[in-house]
Amino acid sequence: MKTQQFIQKTQSHYARIAAVYRSLRTTDSEPVLYIKQMVGDKGKITAADVGAGAGRYARLFFEHLGKDNLFLYCYDTNEFMLESLEHYLEDNGIRNYATKIAMAQELPVGDNSLDAIFCFNAIHFFNTPKFLRESARVLREGSFLFIYTRTKTQSMKNVWGKHFPSYNQKESELYNTDRLVSEIKATSGLELIETRTFTLARENSLQELVERAQSKHYSTFYLYETQEFERALAEFTKNIREYYEDPEKIRWSDEKTMYTVLRK
Repeated sequence: MKTQQFIQKTQSHYARIAAVYRSLRTTDSEPVLYIKQMVGDKGKITAADVGAGAGRYARLFFEHLGKDNLFLYCYDTNEFMLESLEHYLEDNGIRNYATKIAMAQELPVGDNSLDAIFCFNAIHFFNTPKFLRESARVLREGSFLFIYTRTKTQSMKNVWGKHFPSYNQKESELYNTDRLVSEIKATSGLELIETRTFTLARENSLQELVERAQSKHYSTFYLYETQEFERALAEFTKNIREYYEDPEKIRWSDEKTMYTVLRK
């Protein structure tokens, strides 16, 4: 259950950083290329990006699935993120989309109306059982729900989980695989057909990592009190300098998992 404090903090967080969000986060093409492979040549499709944020993955969906082949509903609960998305897609010559403020469990489309749903790095913000039931309602038979996320275990292995004090304890909203799989299997009309893990190489300088943390590129950092965050950031800097030989070239890996769900 998401606490009201967590919801309020994340909403305020995304309102603050909407204009610069894409520059703070890394956008990977690998999961989108996987979706292209799974969707195949279906011609024109209508899809929804749920938790669309500032549109960094929406642009890739159009790039790889085709600007003329895709119509995309972009849903989010934060108006500032959707405004940023609109500017971004328009600047890239993309017109086949519509935005709307909407909850994941109440998608404003009819029954059996979508060919795909994309949910990238957002499932931990949702009431997931309700979102899954809603996905089963709006997807056409034979269509796919793609859930792309990092698990608790994967987060513990990245540069923040390993070296930023209390990060793993603060990031309590992430799913573990067993729980998410169980909730998918419990949803009538849906079938989990594949889970695929992506290992994504990263390289940053220490200064870049510090700036990302200070900019709260993950909403987790807003769960620290101000002085607590400053102490943790200082300890993180010390840990990185001790663990890596060259603070200008910190190489590490992110792991994320794609859950591919079929509408039966």
